[in-house]
Amino acid sequence: MAPSLLHPPSHLSPAAALQLSQQAPSVLQSSPATVSSAPLISLFSTSESPDLWLKYENLLLSCLRTGDEHAAHQCLDRLVARFGEDNERVQALHGLVKEADANNTGALEIVLKQYDAILAENDTNIPVTKRRIALLRSMGRIPEAVASLIQLLDFSPTDPEAWSELADLYLSQGMYPQAIFALEEVLLMAPNAWNMHARLGEVQYMAASATGATDAASQKYLAEALKRFSRSVELCDDYLRGYYGLKLVTTKLIKDPPKPAVKATDLDDFAVPTTSTIEKLNELATEKLSEIVRRYTAKERQWHGYDEAEIAAARELLSQDASQTER
Repeated sequence: MAPSLLHPPSHLSPAAALQLSQQAPSVLQSSPATVSSAPLISLFSTSESPDLWLKYENLLLSCLRTGDEHAAHQCLDRLVARFGEDNERVQALHGLVKEADANNTGALEIVLKQYDAILAENDTNIPVTKRRIALLRSMGRIPEAVASLIQLLDFSPTDPEAWSELADLYLSQGMYPQAIFALEEVLLMAPNAWNMHARLGEVQYMAASATGATDAASQKYLAEALKRFSRSVELCDDYLRGYYGLKLVTTKLIKDPPKPAVKATDLDDFAVPTTSTIEKLNELATEKLSEIVRRYTAKERQWHGYDEAEIAAARELLSQDASQTER
């Protein structure tokens, strides 16, 4: 399926983002360069449908990713003309364009000071706050980014995007318990998000393998990871990352069975299943990964939406399993 300008391009592949950015000439040519700022006129104007402004924003993001800064500036100019320079979302997009234009750390510091000036006037400007946090992270100022995120969550504690970003920052610093806590907050707001269940399972699996983890702590993390990966594939039957994680954790548990001395109460009331159950889950993960890889490789309909890198990783994991079986 071809990418659409009506959907956020942040998670698209570079090729898909390039495909979108190449639409810039036709989109800009077919849409008016000057628009009315009267709300009622804009509402009933066929040339100013809500989709038009969403297209401009997503086209701007795609053009920045692919280096078409000229088209990005044109999109920004039209958004500014329509919504004004004081619009919070426009201010964040304006800052993003300035970040892309910056060619050294000094220029980025200037953009950061501009964000600070905007927030000094209105500290509830969420889009600019998030943009500032992203800039701090890109500049390697992780402690400041974490502190800013915590302040944002004190103001807006039901923002799953902010919690997810905080978890990622904690993970980058090897702070597994904090990252797990942040991801659990995400799942409180999105309990059926299978990708977040799998992400939490991945962090717990990494925590179990971290240097310095005790046997009890490692077993606890593995038990929780198994639960999260199982929930992930329960919610989405063809989720590759869920089955990949399930394969990893069950393989580890088969090779290194849980110590019987650790009680279920030490595992937050979730004990590691029996060996036979773990083996069945391992077989299920192997079968599903094999099916996904086979159908993706055969280019079957409705099986081509997977990331090529994830398919390659799944294929490698299956090959390792096959080589060990032959021995």
